[in-house]
Amino acid sequence: MSNCVSVVLGQVGWSVTYPTQSICTLKGSTVDLTCSYTYSSGTVSTTFWFTKKYAVENYVSLSDDPDYKGRVTYRKDEVNGHTLTITDLRERDSATYKFSFITDHPGGRYYGYPGVTLSVTDLQVKVTTTWWSTTLTCSTTCTLTGNSTYIWYRNSKIVQEDSSPSYSVYFKTEDSFYCAVKGINSPAVSVRAQSYFHLTYTHQRICTLKGSSVNISCSYTYPRSHTVSETKWYIKGKLDEAPQILSPGYGGRVEYLGNMQSDSTLRITDLREEDTAEYKFRFRTDQTNWEPTFPGTTLTVTGLQVKVTPATVTEGQKVKLTCITTCTLTDNPNPTYIWYKNGHVTTQSNSLFLKPVSSEDAGRYSCAVEGHEDLYSPEETLTVRCEYL
Repeated sequence: MSNCVSVVLGQVGWSVTYPTQSICTLKGSTVDLTCSYTYSSGTVSTTFWFTKKYAVENYVSLSDDPDYKGRVTYRKDEVNGHTLTITDLRERDSATYKFSFITDHPGGRYYGYPGVTLSVTDLQVKVTTTWWSTTLTCSTTCTLTGNSTYIWYRNSKIVQEDSSPSYSVYFKTEDSFYCAVKGINSPAVSVRAQSYFHLTYTHQRICTLKGSSVNISCSYTYPRSHTVSETKWYIKGKLDEAPQILSPGYGGRVEYLGNMQSDSTLRITDLREEDTAEYKFRFRTDQTNWEPTFPGTTLTVTGLQVKVTPATVTEGQKVKLTCITTCTLTDNPNPTYIWYKNGHVTTQSNSLFLKPVSSEDAGRYSCAVEGHEDLYSPEETLTVRCEYL
């Protein structure tokens, strides 16, 4: 807030400055209201803060106001700074507080306008429930002055300390919650257990081999009063595009597994590279549709490829054959490869080293992952040039 300086016509050199024009603070807490003042003549005989007056120009010092009895103190420094401290704040203390001083100079009575507006608020827990979670907000009627840390308690134990007034919960039992700021607690609220919509995919990403099979699975929950009436797997962005709605039996390659009441598995066989996509699940109950907005399972289908290094070799040199994929296989991140030459198994190793290479090593090479020996890579021809003396 900007400083506010009051100057009354005819009293040049007389002023009251309030460093802060407005304050929002909590019921039950303590607040300091500060100001400084200047005057051009005379000696100050009286200073006081006030909010009320009994008659015109007859203001009541807070120290004489029965509403503030035992709760206010004044403190001043040597350079005309003045602080009013109010303890055990109540909501009815919300008002505009002004400072006045009186000197022995004729007409030396001064009232500092506009003053400091104090708003006193309590803490309340506001509960917002969606299908899948409950958000608790530590609510106030005004924005608290300064930086506040909100502490959340669940069954009297601290569960979050943050500058955000909100706390989101996923729960299955009845719990008691309350929030606190600067040692001031809100009333506790009891949040009754409820079922909610929630969906969890077993894997966020899957990489597997072209020609193999894959299981994409998830588990889900919903209110106990609902009954699942339909389940559906689909490719992201193509929910309404047949045949991208992956119905059981589609193309002879898709099958649904699971109990269809709390879990589901999409099994795809004879995988093709064009099956690479993000797969999502949606279910319908007898009371609503629910489609999660968060990511599903991203499937990447990769083929095998033989890489020859260097590409052209001469007898006596070294050559390395590597079996590569476009992604790391999910079910076998460090596979052992089976190597074939001209259609016959030659060895079993991660890479194939020929050193030194001879003309007898020339031929057609392919590879396969151990356990999937029937899923070959395309053949790569190794040509070995003769060395001439």
